[in-house]
Amino acid sequence: MASAGEAYSTLAPAVLGYLRAQRAPEPEDVLGEVFLQVARDLPRFRGDDDALRRWVFSIAHNRLLDARRRVGRRPRLVDRAVPEATSPPPADPIDPDLVAALATLTPDQREVVVLRFVADLPLADVARITSRRTGAVKALQHRALEALGRTLSPPGAPLEPAGEPAPAPAEEPTSRPPVS
Repeated sequence: MASAGEAYSTLAPAVLGYLRAQRAPEPEDVLGEVFLQVARDLPRFRGDDDALRRWVFSIAHNRLLDARRRVGRRPRLVDRAVPEATSPPPADPIDPDLVAALATLTPDQREVVVLRFVADLPLADVARITSRRTGAVKALQHRALEALGRTLSPPGAPLEPAGEPAPAPAEEPTSRPPVS
């Protein structure tokens, strides 16, 4: 990618999804901080598109931690009136059932799932960004996907192991043969 604009148009939706799934305070503001740093440091960046993606999500992870620290130091003021919105908020492209299911995961599980599937990063990169071993990331991902499967599957539906088809139900005879 040659410019910050191209990086933004390609990666911003995934970074915003990551920040929202991680429950970032003011995710759009954090997204702006991420791409401000990307625009500032892009001339010094060297690498291919995969390396750029890893680099941008590393920045996003660090800005997310910074935003959480800021919120911890400066609690929200609740005694002020909220101003009227001048325009309706845009429709959220994220599935609300999936967001609710992600909220049931532990923060570590949610971070791994979002980095793996929203950011589309390989295990090794997720391990590097989160300062974990690859085996720990695999374990968190496995437990998270099982929990999401339980949360998102219809009640009474059996969970099937990945890659194994469910056995076909045995057919019951419609009538019994005559007894002689």
